[in-house]
Amino acid sequence: MARLRPEQLAPALSKGLAPIYLVSGDEPLLVQEACDAIRQAVRQAGFKDRELYHADAGFDWTQVLSAANSLSLFAEQKLLEVRLPTGKPGDKGSKVLQEYAKAPSPDNILLLVAGKLDRSALNTKWAKALEQVGTHIQVWPLPPAQLPRWIGQRLQAAGLKAESSAIDLLASRVEGNLLAASQEIEKLKLLAPDQSVSAELMASVVADSARYNVFALTDKALRGDARGAVKTLQGLRGEGTEPLALLWALTREIRLLVQIGQSVSQGVSFERAAQQARVREQQKPLLQSALRRLKPAQAQQLLRKANGIDKAIKGMRNASPWDELLDLTLNVAGVRSLHPSNDRLSLKLDH
Repeated sequence: MARLRPEQLAPALSKGLAPIYLVSGDEPLLVQEACDAIRQAVRQAGFKDRELYHADAGFDWTQVLSAANSLSLFAEQKLLEVRLPTGKPGDKGSKVLQEYAKAPSPDNILLLVAGKLDRSALNTKWAKALEQVGTHIQVWPLPPAQLPRWIGQRLQAAGLKAESSAIDLLASRVEGNLLAASQEIEKLKLLAPDQSVSAELMASVVADSARYNVFALTDKALRGDARGAVKTLQGLRGEGTEPLALLWALTREIRLLVQIGQSVSQGVSFERAAQQARVREQQKPLLQSALRRLKPAQAQQLLRKANGIDKAIKGMRNASPWDELLDLTLNVAGVRSLHPSNDRLSLKLDH
């Protein structure tokens, strides 16, 4: 399978179609655009029909083979699109994909859309079978340092000229959300006089599209991104999120750190400990990162601190839940408490 970056797809499609396409990654806009480009090329090549399948836990993979093998006097060439969000087709799906790859029908194009595929997934039998005959478009998240350049290119493609300060402002507002950035650029196409975008115009028309959600908070804290975690915490507070919901999310991750950290300290491998704790694959690197900063005793102390915050939220302690949530978030990210005296008090009242 030829492995392409998203920007390499258009030239490849202009040279002809592959029988199988695999698009994988966790950046929604780039995945969507890659799929759109494939669909358009397939339509232009005469494949008029499209059948869409969602491969969830109960999916019957034989439907794909049946659709591929169905023949009719009036049948048109078709695109078979299978959504595989987990990136794991299971045993049945793996067998079907391997069988399909042995002899792809010239009357069909298979488009498999998956989430992020790690190295182990790429080494599976089904992935290797597809590798022999298809094309894999790997979509990676855009590094923060490259976001302004990406925005600048998008603005230029939209026929807009923007000041560098305006580009930096948009990059800071969308906080890595490429879909939000694309939507704001579409808005600017309608609002920018003479296709010129100043910093003042950008500030007045661009909404704050940062993805402030609870899971972003915990992920950034576990990764050690203290600044990003604090910004997300502040955004969640501004959106009216209840502190108890944030405490629940942080406490859940801290409990995992305690459980896995204790197992690892007793000689159990991280992979085994994570499996016993039923940790999702994409969560493992984040927990590993946190465990490199926090010893089991420190994680246990954070758990006691979380209990103290719970009492503050419920009015059983005279303390600011938001101040203490800020401290807890920083602690998980590897930063010492801003108010150690409050730590001692909360831990004391926890007993």
